[in-house]
Amino acid sequence: MAELATIARPYAEALFQVAVHGDLKQAAEQLNAVAAVAVDPQVRQFADNPKVSAEQVFDVIAAAAKVPLSSMVQNLLRTVIDNGRLAALPEVALQFHRLVNARSGVSDATVFSAFPLDAGQLSSVVEALEKRFGRKLNANVQVEPELIGGIRVVVGDEVLDTSVKARLEQMKVALTA
Repeated sequence: MAELATIARPYAEALFQVAVHGDLKQAAEQLNAVAAVAVDPQVRQFADNPKVSAEQVFDVIAAAAKVPLSSMVQNLLRTVIDNGRLAALPEVALQFHRLVNARSGVSDATVFSAFPLDAGQLSSVVEALEKRFGRKLNANVQVEPELIGGIRVVVGDEVLDTSVKARLEQMKVALTA
């Protein structure tokens, strides 16, 4: 959703500018914990209640996050709540994560595989993908049996599809053309 991305960008960039002088990993963990709480429907319903103060919403989210929050994450959370942008918090976490990755030269990669990959297979796949994409990758594997065989890799807006399903689709298009 482009609107949430537009709303979230300034928050993520502001937190990144402050966190870059401290511990980026710690800030990312805290932001992820807070964002996970913010997506809960009961928390959202509580936050949308006009009888509930912003401070009460902050207290509930901070307590439910189950990690001690640094002052910069607390300030971000208070600002997001005060501005009525709690729905954008997961997108803020996502964009913050992208900024951290960009700074360290790492990209997230989602590897869709027809079958589960063991550690050895995954490491060889990641090594080949890092050469192909020209950067370090944090790989996340998702099993999709409908691929039949092979893998499909998504890195940012780039997609590499070597699955049997994709090849069958290409053959179908070639035969019907």
